[in-house]
Amino acid sequence: MSATKIIHSIPSDPLTGAISVPVYQTSTFVQEAPGVNKGFDYARSNNPTRQVLQDVVAKLEGGDAAFAFATGLAAIDAVLKLLSAGDEIIAVDDIYGGAYRLFTHVYEKLGVKVNYVDTTDAENVAKVISSKTKLVWIESPTNPTLKVSDIKTISEIAKSVNALLVVDNTFASPIAQQPISLGADIIIHSGTKYIGGHSDLVAGLVITKAQELSEKLKFIQNASGGILGPWDCFLTIKGIETLEIRYKEQCKNAFAVAAFLTNHEAVEEVYYPGLVSHKNHEIAKHQQNGLFGGIVSFTLKNDTQDAANEFVTNTEYFKLAESLGGVKSLLCHPPQMTHASIPREKRLQSGIKDSLIRLSCGIEEVQDLISDLEQAFTKVSHLKPKEYVKS
Repeated sequence: MSATKIIHSIPSDPLTGAISVPVYQTSTFVQEAPGVNKGFDYARSNNPTRQVLQDVVAKLEGGDAAFAFATGLAAIDAVLKLLSAGDEIIAVDDIYGGAYRLFTHVYEKLGVKVNYVDTTDAENVAKVISSKTKLVWIESPTNPTLKVSDIKTISEIAKSVNALLVVDNTFASPIAQQPISLGADIIIHSGTKYIGGHSDLVAGLVITKAQELSEKLKFIQNASGGILGPWDCFLTIKGIETLEIRYKEQCKNAFAVAAFLTNHEAVEEVYYPGLVSHKNHEIAKHQQNGLFGGIVSFTLKNDTQDAANEFVTNTEYFKLAESLGGVKSLLCHPPQMTHASIPREKRLQSGIKDSLIRLSCGIEEVQDLISDLEQAFTKVSHLKPKEYVKS
């Protein structure tokens, strides 16, 4: 969807003509008679500001409907409520730490089994899928090692057993990637990230492909009540207005940063789908419309937590914080932050090394970002690679 279509998919207020979507800060709505209303009765069930956001997001992703939740994890939780005891999930091994925690410590106790596989090779999904598989759950690109999976091929595998394909599209955003057009049944976004875009809210979004699924998610949203409030809906709508401009600038900055890191002597490996060295670069090139995202991860030759700690605490423009996707650049150390809930052994198996650092490139001047990284490297240069450290 072009910037023109995005902006003009956001309606002016039909009641007053206001060009900006009003914030309907109300808990309830006056009814003409019991059950006779103007489409709204109670704010948990629906709200005019939230309805605009959901309609716009559904259009963005080419879905039947969309649903806004209080956080990204609330959105994930709502989708998991489609399952019953005895059902199974196939999930990408390099999964967001919060999702892993929810899967492992909440839903596995309720009888849902999760099989983690490297979905960058679709054959790995085909090997473990069975009649018990109800959801195939992928992130593409993944957080934080930027793994890319072939959505169309995995969709075909999921359909062979009537399983639903869920794609977390947070990193690619609707600007780069349209998973429903590639065969996905459900899309998830942490609206906190690129869609909101200004690090001023937390939100979760679920987009459904078909009406039957939409009805189920609508029921779950209303029954569970984890809805996004009207003010945060308003902020998310404002973020969407500039989504394409921001995202393309962040992609451009990330590509330059990835190229810089690739040639730096202190860096062991760079993870970025835009690099031809990336395992599934060609899939990403086609699947993400030539936009490779604003996230770059890398590991240090000194693959230690101490070296990573020193680096992430010595940048100026890259602020050390959880989250990503905002206009201001951020960085984090996933093993201690976003993915700390995953046991170290499992982190290492999925490629999250001890020194892995994740950068979220904002919209600053790219040379300022590169200079910031360069000066941070000089402050950790005295830390020799571990293979040279005497025991």
